[in-house]
Amino acid sequence: MIPRYSRKEMVDIWEPATKFKIWYEIEAHACDAQAELGVIPKANAEAVWKAKDVAFDVARIDEIEAVTKHDVIAFLTHLAEHIGADEARFVHQGMTSSDVLDTTLNVQLVRASDILLADLDRVLAALKKRAYEHKDTVRIGRSHGIHAEPTTMGLTFARFYAEMDRNRRRLQAAREEIATGAISGAVGTFANIDPYVEEHVCKMMGLRPEPISTQVIPRDRHAMFFATLGVVGSSMENIAIEIRHMQRTEVLEAEEFFSPGQKGSSAMPHKRNPVLSENLTGLARLVRMSVVPALENVALWHERDISHSSVERGIGPDTTVTLDFALNRLAGLIEKLVIYPENMLKNLNKFKGLVMSQRVLLALTQAGVSREDAYRLVQRNAMKVWEKGADFKTELLADPEVTAALSPAEIEEKFDLGYHTKHVDTIFRRVFGE
Repeated sequence: MIPRYSRKEMVDIWEPATKFKIWYEIEAHACDAQAELGVIPKANAEAVWKAKDVAFDVARIDEIEAVTKHDVIAFLTHLAEHIGADEARFVHQGMTSSDVLDTTLNVQLVRASDILLADLDRVLAALKKRAYEHKDTVRIGRSHGIHAEPTTMGLTFARFYAEMDRNRRRLQAAREEIATGAISGAVGTFANIDPYVEEHVCKMMGLRPEPISTQVIPRDRHAMFFATLGVVGSSMENIAIEIRHMQRTEVLEAEEFFSPGQKGSSAMPHKRNPVLSENLTGLARLVRMSVVPALENVALWHERDISHSSVERGIGPDTTVTLDFALNRLAGLIEKLVIYPENMLKNLNKFKGLVMSQRVLLALTQAGVSREDAYRLVQRNAMKVWEKGADFKTELLADPEVTAALSPAEIEEKFDLGYHTKHVDTIFRRVFGE
């Protein structure tokens, strides 16, 4: 991923030096297990650990690979250069390349998951804080982009919190799904390596043994993992879209923090654009871009092919690095989001009480008016507000068919905003607990 949308901690997981370090640890732990079983001399297993503090020369490995055309063999050759050819002769005993490659990939994805889970924790903390801060800040709810009924800004933050909380649980499950390793040899039969080696390596690398592998770890696990990241990305965009709508000039109920010296447009000095949330919308597309290739990687030929390999070399780092950056950008955006309660009330009252139409409709039906007639009466007066800028309550009070069913006091009562916020505390308890 390009540096513009990258954070070092996540990038480091995917650096070649990190990958080779994990390869080395897998091979060294495998040698320890083989020595315990008496398959290789203990001295040879101990000799492998002489490279424990070695910084593997990426350029040298690439140089060897240019000849061998095989990355794992190139690495093993370089390892032998450090510990000696005789000491290294039992390294990779009974193993196949996928044992190293697949187990390493899953180690990297687990580590990436831990960073992403921490990112989600930051997003959740920001959403919860803003939800309680604006629990009773009334704003108009919209359906189809049109004024519907009153809600609160706190409920907006709370529903995003609940969505991201579900995503955190999904990601935790995806982490568990991907946390397997395989050291089962060619076609996964353990013919040339004891299953104990796999158990030992997985334990040391923080994984579980894959119950049954072929020559690769089954890719349905990876499909589930990347699909989960795609869902997280979509939820991230869901929040970003709401912020973009709120920042529109004719709405302006909230806006991204605009720092001193920041410029919104090269041509128009007045502009304050929602650049962060627009950026998040774009980054979400990049995250979701990995989902279909990951799903297509599930179907491999027989016990192994490498059609998945080139895909994962791209989507592994690109997707996790992008999502890590995006979640941190989202958290900062929420933390600093500027809210305008006065504009929320102004927008809510823009159509002079029209948003209380359902309350009047229900009151008429409860007063004995048929639903069809009640709808006709309310809509008749509502259209005067839309078309002539009339005041909804004034029109209702002047309509003899309406006042025949409802007294002026009963009509007046239907315009109480508190009616729409009376269950906010109940919803908050459901989302955040007692």
